[in-house]
Amino acid sequence: MSFIALLQDTPTTFIAFVSVIGLMMGSFLNVVIYRLPKMMERTWQQQCAELRGESEKELTAFNLATPRSVCPHCGHTISILENIPIISYLALRGRCSKCHDRISIRYPIVEVFTGLLSGFVAWHFGFAFITFATLIFVWALIALAVIDIDTQLLPDDITLPLVWIGLLVNMKGGFTDINSAVIGAVAGYLCLWLVYWGFKLITGKEGMGYGDFKLLAAIGAWLGWSILPLVILFSSLVGTVVGVGLMIAAKLKKNIPIPFGPYLVGGALIALFWGQQINHAYFGLF
Repeated sequence: MSFIALLQDTPTTFIAFVSVIGLMMGSFLNVVIYRLPKMMERTWQQQCAELRGESEKELTAFNLATPRSVCPHCGHTISILENIPIISYLALRGRCSKCHDRISIRYPIVEVFTGLLSGFVAWHFGFAFITFATLIFVWALIALAVIDIDTQLLPDDITLPLVWIGLLVNMKGGFTDINSAVIGAVAGYLCLWLVYWGFKLITGKEGMGYGDFKLLAAIGAWLGWSILPLVILFSSLVGTVVGVGLMIAAKLKKNIPIPFGPYLVGGALIALFWGQQINHAYFGLF
């Protein structure tokens, strides 16, 4: 029996395999989360220098592959063995092997969450093309949520390709038909765009960023226009509860910005797995 046949015929093996792949992808997502905003910042600095007519400075290569990951405290280069998801963190007891300073707990949390969610995708959809497409969607959403928490940015390098991939997946009816996907992409963008300008005209302030528009457009391209009200409803409810909770617990001021991207991601995940059932149950009442 070939390995592919084993995965296809043995759901438990398939789920375990995808979970392990998810753990490794979680390790890669940590790199994306840390480096992509810095790559964007370097690009902006170069563009500003060009506009000022300044000569371009020679910068060392910095991308997702170069240079090697290092300890932010002592500069120790992280070895391959120290990059094994979860295991290396536990073996090192959450500390750098050289300076013994603490490693952020967020790294293993992202790895574990990505692994568990990947395994859940495999269990929910089974061995099928839509499963592998969904993994791309889910991994991108995780990266976007954490980047937004850190920097209040939703990079175009992730959101825009996600829109096009969603449309391609639905060319042959992946999650929905292509018409619904196209309308979902347009409606997702315009919906928050109208909210943004309405809020700005009334208050004179910006309530959200353009990255939120593009993220909801990507969600609409993947899941279709009919799921968008559910995504907005759940993301708004969770955002309101968490935002008020943070203001009470941390005594935050009302004008401190709270990223909306993670709540959109949460609403999208709920809609991805249970959106159709919730919609059917709701419309069934009428």
